[in-house]
Amino acid sequence: METHRTRRPRTARPRAALLALVAAAGLLAGCGAGGSGGKSTDVPNHSEALPAPAPAQSRGSGEVREGEQQDGADGAARETEPSPDYLSTFALDVDTASYGYARRTLADGRRPDPSTIRPEEFVNSFRQDYERPDGNGFSVTVDGARTDEEDWSLVRVGLATRTSGQTAERPPAALTFVIDISGSMGEPGRLDLARQSLGTMTDRLRDDDSVAIVTFSDEAETVLPMTRLGDHRGRVHDAIDGLEPTYSTNLGAGIRTGYATAVEGRREGATNRVVLVSDALANDGDTDPDSILERVDGARREHGITLFGVGVGSDYGDALMERLADRGDGHTVYVSGEDDARRVFCEQLPQNIDLVARDAKAQVAFDPETVAEFRLVGYDNRRVADDDFRDDRVDGGEIGPGHTVTALYAVRTRPGADGHLATATVRWLDPDTRAPHEESGRLEAGSLGDRLWDANPRLQVTAVAAYFADALRSGDDRWRSLPGDLGLSDLGDRAAGLARTTEDRDVQQLAETIDRARDIRY
Repeated sequence: METHRTRRPRTARPRAALLALVAAAGLLAGCGAGGSGGKSTDVPNHSEALPAPAPAQSRGSGEVREGEQQDGADGAARETEPSPDYLSTFALDVDTASYGYARRTLADGRRPDPSTIRPEEFVNSFRQDYERPDGNGFSVTVDGARTDEEDWSLVRVGLATRTSGQTAERPPAALTFVIDISGSMGEPGRLDLARQSLGTMTDRLRDDDSVAIVTFSDEAETVLPMTRLGDHRGRVHDAIDGLEPTYSTNLGAGIRTGYATAVEGRREGATNRVVLVSDALANDGDTDPDSILERVDGARREHGITLFGVGVGSDYGDALMERLADRGDGHTVYVSGEDDARRVFCEQLPQNIDLVARDAKAQVAFDPETVAEFRLVGYDNRRVADDDFRDDRVDGGEIGPGHTVTALYAVRTRPGADGHLATATVRWLDPDTRAPHEESGRLEAGSLGDRLWDANPRLQVTAVAAYFADALRSGDDRWRSLPGDLGLSDLGDRAAGLARTTEDRDVQQLAETIDRARDIRY
């Protein structure tokens, strides 16, 4: 986890460019307190970055490496010098697969590998209370509360899009389902669940929507070319009912054939998307991730076809599926059972195919007068160079209606801090005109008066999810622990209490999952 310490620099320094693997947030997942505010503005579409939302004179290099020795103000050597960089920039992300897969792994009696834990996906798995905008674009909510560790607070930046409208109001969809039918998909809860869910989903799509189906095992086959539903739903059902597990997993062939089918059946004015249903355990044919990823990226750039990854199975290639979705301007979810499948295929996918924002990025500017140190929780492979925030050539996230995006920061305030603490700005392109827009929200230091466990219940849920992710990747020296962290026992009690307060089934499942983790030893 990156750490930033802030101060006012005596001189400006050039910032090192960061080469970001920018994840594209997805379009298909659906269904405030604090200093939300600001007005949505049309801004120039410059290819070079404009001034950042914060004062230009305080910008700096951004990162101090551990063990660096620099001279302090008194000339004495010290291990590190506080960095002048107080900006944090990332591409928006609504992936939730990491949390879903962790739940499945713990339910099977195993602790998940720390490398599969992405805290932002835990945080974004839960309903939020942000105010929604009236039209396309975002609302911005910034709030926070103090932890039990001195001078440390958790600050929540919440972005929300309008709720999804009626199905008839969205553009038609052209969906190419690329379905893994390898032998491993014969495990209960994989292909059988996909068949059932796809059949129900077919009945919920509109007559002017189109569906194609590609299957892959050791080879790939287009079993149904792009077909307008209308009076042809029977053909789609027949293709779905005929899906049976066979041999090995040639994921490369599936991606290649799937995108070729999607390109051939591409519809102007429609939402063109590939939906990959797989355990992502490539073991046959082209298994080189970079080669597979290049096909995804090429189709996105040339034809605007995005990817939605649906992960299944107790053994799951999490890293590959996430990278595929990143390259494909999409996002990933993990389906562990019937409830998850129904939510993804039967509710979210048919209803939320619309698009409200392209290449969305967020930048949070912390005030060096009040903030001594901050770090973003998660988003490790979503980071964007600060200078690229307003460079619209740099890829961001594609976001649909009904989405919320939450970013959580650990913030150490200066003793007696008073006044402005942070400004959060989101920038996006109109999906039709490509015109850029921005919206901002502010947070004052005085708004951090509440103790975390007395704060807004939804902020507490966010904190519990982040602390849980933190606990699951403990022992990995790449990340520092969050301030004010609790043991799993206390964390489970907090989650159970919040489940009663919010009457939210998802929060109850979180409490149960934390209890399972507490009872499982590495």
